[in-house]
Amino acid sequence: MLKRILIVTDAWHPQVNGVVRTLQNLAEHLAKAGVTVEFLTPAGFRTVPLPSYPAIRLALPGPGRVARRIEAFRPDHVHIATEGPLGILARRYCLSRGLVFTTSYHTRFPEYVSSRAPFPESWVYALLRRFHNAGDGMLVATPSLARELTDRRFTKARLWTRGVDTELYRPDRPQVLDLPRPIFLSVGRVAVEKNLQAFLDLDLPGSKVVVGSGPALATLRESHPDVTFLGTRTGTDLADIYASADVFVFPSRTDTFGIVLLEALASGLPVAAYPVTGPADVLADGIGGVLSDDLRHAALAALSIGRDTARRKAETFSWAACAGLFLRHARDAHAQPATLRAPGTVGKMKLS
Repeated sequence: MLKRILIVTDAWHPQVNGVVRTLQNLAEHLAKAGVTVEFLTPAGFRTVPLPSYPAIRLALPGPGRVARRIEAFRPDHVHIATEGPLGILARRYCLSRGLVFTTSYHTRFPEYVSSRAPFPESWVYALLRRFHNAGDGMLVATPSLARELTDRRFTKARLWTRGVDTELYRPDRPQVLDLPRPIFLSVGRVAVEKNLQAFLDLDLPGSKVVVGSGPALATLRESHPDVTFLGTRTGTDLADIYASADVFVFPSRTDTFGIVLLEALASGLPVAAYPVTGPADVLADGIGGVLSDDLRHAALAALSIGRDTARRKAETFSWAACAGLFLRHARDAHAQPATLRAPGTVGKMKLS
């Protein structure tokens, strides 16, 4: 039985993103299942700002301190959520001691890096393959991402779906946006890799609203004075904004899932998005949103989708199921024969 799980993550407060929200909800629901969760985060370590994105700070831990933190908790299982400095050192520790560990693929770092620096995506993918293939399972959010990464020679993809808080995000919350209708909303990090420009450039009736912060916020706010930028919002404030809009526009082509998709749907907000990994997995059946390479067409067509329809789609996702699947994959990793847990061993993709 796995009763003590350590989650290692370079992404943590004060960051506001899908990785942090996922891990928080995971820990909460694992606790309900009787599992004690400890986080190893940048808290307590010296940090430096991430180049080109100073709001994100990277920890500068020594391998000895990371080892002592792991040993002090005495985990039954280690899950490495990110490929940053903490994740690299935790992976090193587990491999040196023959410990079972899983990883998760949350972010398309190759695409993000190549959008900011002259590094070929193939180089970054090679580094990520080395990182994840050494573990005992790489958790990914969608079947399409699992297939894509398997085609890129990642060997241990395991499907780990996401959930949404349907009590917080719901259609009957207070209306807080006093703007011309229809209101098209986008929520997320305001950065080049999120392709927000594609949304802002659309010729749409009514109003456009953006929630979130990031390195591109000042530039986009200046170049689009007709758009309402609300900055970072969380909790009930964010839930009220979702419920006050008419369509959620998700312009990203690089997200591995997009927790905001589920939050919008739970709020009764139909989604307009490109037919790419994440939106295509959630909305492949055409219920709750419209997918199109013509984002303007998708946004206008989504206006005809009822709020009840969007809400019903969100109710098929739960954090309890997400936590249960995570625990199942952790247990499966420990049940594998030792020969299959050797670093670099090729495993089969498991989508169940």
